[in-house]
Amino acid sequence: MSFSIRIAEKLPLLSSRVSLIGVPKLRFVSFLHLNRRFPKKMAFSLENGQVSVENKAGLVRPATEAHAEEAIQALKTGKVIAVPTDTLYGFACDACSLEAVNRIYEIKGRKHTSPLAICVGDVSDINRFAVTDHLPHGLLDSLLPGPVTVVLSRGESSNLEKSLNPGLESIGVRVPDSNFVRVIARGLESALALTSANLTGQPSSVSIKDFENLWEHCAYVYDGGVLPSGRAGSTVVDLTRLGKFKILRPGSAKEETTAILEKHSLVEEPAAG
Repeated sequence: MSFSIRIAEKLPLLSSRVSLIGVPKLRFVSFLHLNRRFPKKMAFSLENGQVSVENKAGLVRPATEAHAEEAIQALKTGKVIAVPTDTLYGFACDACSLEAVNRIYEIKGRKHTSPLAICVGDVSDINRFAVTDHLPHGLLDSLLPGPVTVVLSRGESSNLEKSLNPGLESIGVRVPDSNFVRVIARGLESALALTSANLTGQPSSVSIKDFENLWEHCAYVYDGGVLPSGRAGSTVVDLTRLGKFKILRPGSAKEETTAILEKHSLVEEPAAG
């Protein structure tokens, strides 16, 4: 069975930016410097709500590189943390820790039949977890980092635990356009399992206050302010077939994504239905 069959309705975190054309530029914060491949629509500043909610039990931290090491250590011990991405707030854990992955399902009240995507620090890490050698040279570097989830075959050599999304032959992969999350993923030296910081079926979170009722389940909650991405889904694209692509969820970057894929001579497959 393929991850693609379930992905379109099962990845609420993989939501993405909406156009900010006409909106004044926001100030950049150095640790959240965004390595862009898409138009500059997504910059945000911690001044817009940094640690704006009461720091309950010392759980809340600013999402700065100064706090990355404690986040890495928490992940290595099987804990779940909440982080801002370039799309929405999400729960993250070590994708290779069955206990931690199960914990995320429990926190969200999510069925284990709903697959989780993974997040890695760099595009060059993707081939440790999924099959990429059939893709045109430079394609992934053109798409990522950014608000796109690429669905790829796991392959026999994948470093992912078989217990992650059991029975599925493919995996959704993100390289978010946020240095904080990428630093954590690099330090973990593994993949992060990543899903939206909300109860299943509830609206996704654009600030830590949106999921304040779930803070107690996290080792730390990292505050990156109010994210301006909106609640639209990210663009999810199936790249498992040689020379083909299929948009599984349009999201807010469909046009840019399609243009990049076609530039690399991939042909779009019609959506099912």
